[in-house]
Amino acid sequence: MNMKQSMEKESSLKADESLIQCLENKIATSSSPISSLIYTQENPSYSTFLNSRIHNLRFIKATTPKPLVIVTPTHASHIQGAIQWAKQQGLQMRIRSGGHDYEGLSYVSNAPFFILDLVNLRSIDVDIEEETAWVQAGATLGEMCYEIAKKSKTHGFPVGVCPSVGVGGHFSGGGYGNMMRKYGLTIDNVIDAQLIDANGRFLNRKSMGEDLFWAIRGGGGASFGVILSYKIKLVPVPEVVTVFRVSRTMEENAISIVLQWQEISSIIDNDLFLRLTMDVIDGGDMINKGKKTVRATFIALFLGDSTRLNSLMRDQFPKLKLQESDCHEMSWIESVLFWADYPSGAPLEVLLQRTPKTLSHLTRKSDYVKKPIPREGLEFIWGKMVELETPRLTFNPYGGRMSEISENETPFPHRKGNLYKIQYLTNWDEEGKDKEKYYIDLTRKLYIYMTPYVSKYPRQAYFNYRDLDLGVNKHDGISSFLEGMKYGIQYFKDNYDNLVKIKTIVDPDNFFNNEQSIPALPT
Repeated sequence: MNMKQSMEKESSLKADESLIQCLENKIATSSSPISSLIYTQENPSYSTFLNSRIHNLRFIKATTPKPLVIVTPTHASHIQGAIQWAKQQGLQMRIRSGGHDYEGLSYVSNAPFFILDLVNLRSIDVDIEEETAWVQAGATLGEMCYEIAKKSKTHGFPVGVCPSVGVGGHFSGGGYGNMMRKYGLTIDNVIDAQLIDANGRFLNRKSMGEDLFWAIRGGGGASFGVILSYKIKLVPVPEVVTVFRVSRTMEENAISIVLQWQEISSIIDNDLFLRLTMDVIDGGDMINKGKKTVRATFIALFLGDSTRLNSLMRDQFPKLKLQESDCHEMSWIESVLFWADYPSGAPLEVLLQRTPKTLSHLTRKSDYVKKPIPREGLEFIWGKMVELETPRLTFNPYGGRMSEISENETPFPHRKGNLYKIQYLTNWDEEGKDKEKYYIDLTRKLYIYMTPYVSKYPRQAYFNYRDLDLGVNKHDGISSFLEGMKYGIQYFKDNYDNLVKIKTIVDPDNFFNNEQSIPALPT
């Protein structure tokens, strides 16, 4: 061991000792030794634990900046102690709940930092009589849905369709899912929260005030504090729902079908959520064998039986030519498995798995569409998709309840006037910087090609699909504030100003920060 390594190890050990002291000062008793909640770089389990909670392989490499320490609190007082310690050490805090952060902002920093990992704070307390539940931020969406279904066959909650996503990030950034046309976003059904602020105060909705409660429902919790838990209002679901997944290629009249989907998907019955995905595949018939083609796949959740769904589709979406055999009736919780691509008959317990079925390198972007893309536009886009062979596009319809909630009801502003949201998805398995640049550049190219067909002034984006191409907060006074406006306006539109005002009041020293956090007004 050379002198530099020896000094770094000694510094790490001293930091470890000071952290333990801070945590012990904040809590009189503990069910387990404080040291067991801490992973230093010398801990043999450090790398395994760090990497097991990273779901983007771009950030599992030797060159990725590593935290000085990982803290896994089991009690609010542990978080209070960690905040106190971070201020003493001059460290950034990164808050991790699920590990799905697309840009890795919850577990990577270029400044000295540590991770506050909420994996041990994941209790879920469902009250069916009150039709509410308290859900801790370290739980996953799958765990939450599983616990709700254990208590009731006729209650659910509008959340995303990836079960391993963490509650903390999903909720605080808005949270959408396949019941949003019926019940709105996740945040539209949150009625209370518990948070620890930069001063270490434990707050609920009443004590934090309505301004801060407004901010953490769509404005990103990591800019304002550490969110411990949310109280949610459960929603009714029928005992029988219906799902389907059908695909059509360019050669099977897919463009005409997509044109009709654009016309009806945001105004059809609110019980129906009909997602469209588009990807590039090899042509399947003899004429097109060896050629690339675009496949359009329609995935549905209908809050009702197949008879009513088939009647609705024949009347309003006849071009799809849906067959009765395409439709599958099941319970709401079984539909959660269907949308997560689990095979038929999979046990509900797979929802308790905290990591995705597969991991890959990935990048994401987002857009909003306010007018239907015309036929020539679709032909152009599909031609570019075939040329690039990636990424995949997912179109999520709006309308319904989403159009009834005002833009400033929560920080999430993308409401009335949007037909659908687009997610750009690019995954790859190859290692290396060159491959990473190649696939990210492909995604950027398609994003540029889409410019004429998406929202403008600003070109809007979804906060939970974090995208550092939109701008980076440099944390250096006025330039940080101006940089924040770039991505802030795209994520939050006119709500950005109010988020900055609230941030300046509750965290004027900008303790809670990352590359795309809400900045405090410079003094």
